[in-house]
Amino acid sequence: MSFQPEHVETFLEIFEASKGKIRNFEGCYHLELLNDTTSPNRFFTFSKWESEDHLEIYRHSELFLTTWAATKILFNDKPEAWSTVVASSA
Repeated sequence: MSFQPEHVETFLEIFEASKGKIRNFEGCYHLELLNDTTSPNRFFTFSKWESEDHLEIYRHSELFLTTWAATKILFNDKPEAWSTVVASSA
């Protein structure tokens, strides 16, 4: 997610207020906020879910809809999201 530089602090406040609720949402067992090393206004959330169904339930929850509504107005570019699986591990 890329934010207007003047809205980064607002986003961080929203994330701080929401992260515990997201981490405790049924099916979520990991959540991190990552910051791009070359662009201080670009962030990534990295979360792990028990299943795709758990993630979809979260995406349709009041928690997600409220958090997303407050966050998306701060973007300066179209957000991207990916769902991935481990292809190989060391």
